[in-house]
Amino acid sequence: MNWLRSFPIASKLIACACLGIALAVVGTLLLGRWLPPWLAATLAACAGIALCIALIQRVLAPTRSLFRALSGTVASYRDGDFSFGIHWDSGGDLGDLVAAHNALGDALREQRLALVQRELLLDTMVQNTPVAMVLLDPARRIVLGNLAARKMLGEGKRLEGHRFDEILDNAEPVVRDAFARGGDGMFTVGKEDDEDIYHLSRRNFRLNGRVHELILLRQLTAELRRQEVQTWKKVIRVISHELNNSLAPIASLAHSGNELLRRGQYDRLPSALATIEERARHLEGFIRDYARFAKLPAPHAEPVPWRRFIAQLHAQVRFSDELHPEDGIARFDAAQLEQALINLLKNAHESGSPPDAVRLTIRHIHEGWRIEVLDRGSGMNDAVLANALLPFYSTKRHGTGLGLALAREIAEAHGGRIALLNREDGGLCVSMVLPS
Repeated sequence: MNWLRSFPIASKLIACACLGIALAVVGTLLLGRWLPPWLAATLAACAGIALCIALIQRVLAPTRSLFRALSGTVASYRDGDFSFGIHWDSGGDLGDLVAAHNALGDALREQRLALVQRELLLDTMVQNTPVAMVLLDPARRIVLGNLAARKMLGEGKRLEGHRFDEILDNAEPVVRDAFARGGDGMFTVGKEDDEDIYHLSRRNFRLNGRVHELILLRQLTAELRRQEVQTWKKVIRVISHELNNSLAPIASLAHSGNELLRRGQYDRLPSALATIEERARHLEGFIRDYARFAKLPAPHAEPVPWRRFIAQLHAQVRFSDELHPEDGIARFDAAQLEQALINLLKNAHESGSPPDAVRLTIRHIHEGWRIEVLDRGSGMNDAVLANALLPFYSTKRHGTGLGLALAREIAEAHGGRIALLNREDGGLCVSMVLPS
């Protein structure tokens, strides 16, 4: 039957039908000599049909095997296995189909290999980056946590599959507080002599049609230490410049005053002495502001009703307030906290926020009291947010850079902490937590 393979399938089927008909005719003629005509025709037709069926099955068997192979390889492609190929000797349309199918498999195999290599490279980069990365699904279960995230949040254990809120329950209070506020921000972990500063970033995006959240925790301690050295160098330059600007005219005017005395021109002395006094008082105030920050006294804490304290602030700066509970009383140094909050409220007004959008909220929490100064200004970019709490860092042309740094010193002197974060709808939140 190998001669059938040289014909296309349709020709093979026609040939099989012709053979069956010819067999039926010949059988009828031969059997008609011994049997009745109707019986001879029936037997010959049955034999012809049986032969046709056998021939057709034999002709279609390779094609059926090919279709089963095609179905199997397509199922393998669907499951991500591209290692299969199909061999077909005959040409024609089926040969072209098999060639195209094998070419598709080769292309998918090469693409899969390239994708695996890229995924391996990306996974290596994600796992070994010093930035802690956590990916959450819509149910807030951890889909991915790299090595830095395991070290910071899971004591080195795998995080995948756990609920993120359960992981936070075992984290330090300052970390829980940073996530509870929402949005981006900075927070400090540890004691004064051994503290680490982190920047928290949170972004939402759609993955496989579902909203996921990517959390990034970047440690800024080493970077801020380097920037702190640069800041102190800047401070030295600023102080040197200010001292020279005041001492040079004082020395010159003192010399001029001595000459006026020698010449007996007493009428010009008051002007020279007034200028000397003005420059000396300016220098005194300049040094006093810096000394106040450098030598902040230990807070003298005493019970203070919040409503009375807020009323004193209203007398000095404009803002709206929110207090829960209304009759709350806390222990703190009223003078120091007043100085810190006045600086923060003035910064909020200078941020470009509408005056009626500057708000002070005070709420009692399980750790103590949370104080937030809120505005609807321009907020802070990442660079400013990372440096804003450093002493003498300022984006204002004539700013001293002491307002936020002094607020941080006061909060930490009370055993509390301070953090900055941009608000979702624009503006800045300065959050201060004081213990009960």
